[in-house]
Amino acid sequence: MPTKTFVIDDCAFSISGRLLKIATVRDEPYECIKDPERIIAAARNQANGIDILSFMQEMGDRTPHYFYHMEPASLAMLPITTYDNWWKKEINPFARNRVRKAQKSGVDLRVVPFDDELVKAIKAIYDESSVRQGKGFTHFQKPVETIKRELATFPDRSTFIGAFVQGELIGFVKLVQGAGVASLMHIIAKVSERNKAPTNALIAKAVEICAERGLGHLHYGIWSIGGLGQFKENHAFQRFEIPRYFVPITAKGRIALNMRLHHRLRERLPERWREHLIAIRNWLRPARSIADKGPTVSSV
Repeated sequence: MPTKTFVIDDCAFSISGRLLKIATVRDEPYECIKDPERIIAAARNQANGIDILSFMQEMGDRTPHYFYHMEPASLAMLPITTYDNWWKKEINPFARNRVRKAQKSGVDLRVVPFDDELVKAIKAIYDESSVRQGKGFTHFQKPVETIKRELATFPDRSTFIGAFVQGELIGFVKLVQGAGVASLMHIIAKVSERNKAPTNALIAKAVEICAERGLGHLHYGIWSIGGLGQFKENHAFQRFEIPRYFVPITAKGRIALNMRLHHRLRERLPERWREHLIAIRNWLRPARSIADKGPTVSSV
């Protein structure tokens, strides 16, 4: 069932839910609304059928600024001062050695233009395997045109970093810049080349670029638990709780918000329970250790 969308002030919103319709900014956290009062007033005047409007603050801003119902959104954020400080004092020694291994393995990191040549090389990475991290890989055998369209978002704010071995692309990062922060919107590497530690090296290059540009934070998706969470911690990412607001638009939305029915059942479970369930799931399916090898793919 396709997600419904509507637009207010050039900002696109996605609507989820059947009985209770909740609208969120489609491109969060890469795009956040600047004038929530005007957006809320416009949403109440539109016949879009939403019950609750939800939005979050900019990624680097942890201080609540509004009096709407607020809940924290947990993001993985890396505070950056200088690259040397990160390299010498913050990164885990194991992850630092992985970056060094990439250097010794001949992994060449450089900023690359977003063009047809890059898209074709990315498709070769996507088509390497139909399964990644024990799951069906959604990008497997996608048409070139689809890949190009999906990677073309935020063209004025995006930087592509490629990891090459003897001229062949074995991994890449799409880095999206915002207000004082950059996001690892997409990071992936070939499974067959994971012994060269390209993902560790790509993160190091992203930190270096952020430091050069004076960006105070690097964002890597939501705060994770399990192997991927350990991988992020090894590279000094921290849990940042960014305010997310929920504003009732209809009477049904107000009642649902008061009764805390605006979350799916799995989201209502205590975090410790979710950790146990994920551990059981990982035990039931064979999977390599992300903490030891680093992730081969991440879309955030």
